[in-house]
Amino acid sequence: MEATEIIDIGRDALFVLLKMSAPIMIVSLVVGLSIALFQALTQIQEMTLTFVPKIVAIFLTLMVCLPFMLTTIKDFTEELAAKIVQEDEL
Repeated sequence: MEATEIIDIGRDALFVLLKMSAPIMIVSLVVGLSIALFQALTQIQEMTLTFVPKIVAIFLTLMVCLPFMLTTIKDFTEELAAKIVQEDEL
């Protein structure tokens, strides 16, 4: 296996990581900003107020995006296994 193939695999792995984590990070960011705005407007400075809505939002996002995430990681794994088999045959 050459260095360019290894770099391609690493790049693909990072891209898959970004694709899988993006929905969760975006939802967490939006919920965090909206709660911070709510706290600033109402002057409620309770530190634990941010945790429960974020946890619920992340859980719901995981439930919605789990099929997409599983398909993404399955495709990457199959592609990686095909490259390994192809290299083994040479």
